[in-house]
Amino acid sequence: MNPNAFKRRQFLQWGAASWLLTQLGSQLSAFAGDRPSATPYQKPPRLKVGDTVGLINPSSPIEREDLDYSRQALAQLGLKVKFGAHALDRYGYLAGRDRDRAADVNAMFADPEVKAILTVRGGWGGNRILPLLDYDLVRSHPKIFMGYSDTTSLLLALYSQAGLPTFHGPVGTSTWNEFSVGYVRQLLFEARPTMFRNPPGFSIQTIAPGKARGRLVGGNLSVLAAMVGSIYLPSWDNTILFVEEIGEDIYRVDRMLTQLKLAGILDRISGFIFGQCSNCTAGEGDDPSLTLPQVLSDLIRPLGVPAWYGSAIGHIPEKFTLPLGIEVEIDARQGTIALLESAVL
Repeated sequence: MNPNAFKRRQFLQWGAASWLLTQLGSQLSAFAGDRPSATPYQKPPRLKVGDTVGLINPSSPIEREDLDYSRQALAQLGLKVKFGAHALDRYGYLAGRDRDRAADVNAMFADPEVKAILTVRGGWGGNRILPLLDYDLVRSHPKIFMGYSDTTSLLLALYSQAGLPTFHGPVGTSTWNEFSVGYVRQLLFEARPTMFRNPPGFSIQTIAPGKARGRLVGGNLSVLAAMVGSIYLPSWDNTILFVEEIGEDIYRVDRMLTQLKLAGILDRISGFIFGQCSNCTAGEGDDPSLTLPQVLSDLIRPLGVPAWYGSAIGHIPEKFTLPLGIEVEIDARQGTIALLESAVL
């Protein structure tokens, strides 16, 4: 055999293998969320009394009474409302066709009268419309965007794709009590760096003590887990991850956190907060089960980052309004979250 031909073949084989490994590494990195968030991020303007808020419903169907309730709640804050054109649509278990629900989001960002956008409720459907959103429009018209539960998908996508800090807080049909409204006012109206502390009666369980700084990112655990592998998640480096859940058996919470672990997400965060797991059960009958503290101890404590369970985050009447993408400092022994900058201009 010609030794030069052998060397050329060997070179080509090595080159092909190197290219394959590079491509595989790129795909694995993308799977773990190894992509920069859109930068620089654009903080939205703060709210003022008299401003108009756009009410949209990008997930599950609602009734007219839900819109009326939302309007009244926002009126107590001195705000006017404008309803999305398809807010009352129905399509099976969805609040209308994907294209129409996405059109309402885009229309609210394009409307100069609308200063903030609020989802009326959660449910399911947000993930389906992410490819239909106009992220260039969002980037050029930054506005407050708030909700929780299924709205998690939009919060994360708008932040990762358009560089817009978004807000994990009340939806239109939430309980607008003094505690929740207090945080809405501090963050969205007063633009204050805020300290988040649980209300009386809310205890925390420290998983791993310590303090950490990072960009706050998170939301509903099942929605977040369903987005793993997509382009709509941000980079996880230097982040404080918060999650919450409702109505799930403990083994499912275990499964979703394990999914984040296997995807490489948990190994990259700087801190972890589990809010409330409302109506989460050990399962039916006498089936053996772990407890949620055991699951968190198994999966989170080995990460070696400050972490705790029990913050006022989730499907509860008294809830924080947390800004995604904003720098915070956490104290896992005290269970506090301190904003290091304002979340709006």
